[in-house]
Amino acid sequence: MPAFSFEALDAQGQTRKGLLEADTAKAARSLLRAQALVPLAVELVQTGQSLDGRSASLGQRLFTRPVFSATGLAIWTRQIAGLVSSGLPLERALTALSEEADDERQRHLVAALRAEVNAGATFARALSQHPREFSDIYCAVIGAGEHSGNLGLVLERLADDLEERQALKAKLVGAALYPAIVTLVAIVIVLFLVGYVVPQVASVFAGTKRALPFLTVAMLGLSAFVRSYGWVMLIAFILIALGTRWALTIGHIREKFDAAWLNLPLVGKLARGYNAARFAGTLAMLAGAGVPILKALQAAAETLNNRALRADALDALVLVREGAPLASALAQKKRFPGLLSMFARLGEQTGQLPVMLQRAARQLSAEVQRRAMALATILEPLLIVGMGLIVMLIVLAVLLPIIQLNQFVK
Repeated sequence: MPAFSFEALDAQGQTRKGLLEADTAKAARSLLRAQALVPLAVELVQTGQSLDGRSASLGQRLFTRPVFSATGLAIWTRQIAGLVSSGLPLERALTALSEEADDERQRHLVAALRAEVNAGATFARALSQHPREFSDIYCAVIGAGEHSGNLGLVLERLADDLEERQALKAKLVGAALYPAIVTLVAIVIVLFLVGYVVPQVASVFAGTKRALPFLTVAMLGLSAFVRSYGWVMLIAFILIALGTRWALTIGHIREKFDAAWLNLPLVGKLARGYNAARFAGTLAMLAGAGVPILKALQAAAETLNNRALRADALDALVLVREGAPLASALAQKKRFPGLLSMFARLGEQTGQLPVMLQRAARQLSAEVQRRAMALATILEPLLIVGMGLIVMLIVLAVLLPIIQLNQFVK
């Protein structure tokens, strides 16, 4: 039964908004009148419309945030997994989530999903009508769960995967946050000292007709350059950043950049481990849900942010299609950690490929977290020491003329 969004007046003249199900818009108005409501607007909630019932313009699609954040999607998946696993029919589970949703846009989205399911569509097909909210992999996993008859179990695994991915991302962001803040504060302080404090103090000694120390002269030259060309440098930096971002949209340039990034001493290992963990986790989830291995490999490769690793994964897909074992195909791609191919080989030998791939994903995630925390632990004191040295040089540039003048007076 289709879902309709409505706006109506109650007996007290207050405006009420909500959702209801009816065969037609006329039937929906009749239901509202039966509840002593005066319908003002009744519109069908359907694909291709915004979640408030109006046609979505290009501006709305570009500037309106998705209904579900990454964390919100994990929570919603966990909720529907719990309801379905407890034996509640999917339509009633969607009804319950629609009624309990606090956000109006989320309530309309779930109502649209429920309307699609009531009309006879599969849950995966209903989700695929909203590609901005649900990725192709998300829909593929749901579709595999429906096909195998284990939708509740598959939803639980999907919720676990989303939560683990969010936890890993949060830990990486947390590890990088403090160094980023220290770096930003250091840049602001140095620019303030060089651009304002140094010229103010040095102007005192301008009329002494004595040669200033080399450090002071160098600092004054740097200060004059920053004050004269600071905006030019800022504009040039922005243009370079925009140009780099545009260049990275070109496929072969992005792949070369990502390949070079993987070869960097510290962050390269982090990037390799993070992408490999994501690849292994997605592949384990899809294989465990009953998705054919070739389709699972294709989908897992698309989740990789690093284009070089994505190219390797697609090459491995070709080898598997030609008859090679998954472990052998991954072992030939040296950018992937050896741990991944080792666990894949164990999984193929024991017949427990999804379980072994999930273990590989967890070990790789743990290794990424360990490396990130170690890197942050090293960077924090180095940044503080570096900032202290720069400030010390600026202070010396200011104090040296004072010391020199004091010795001259004596």
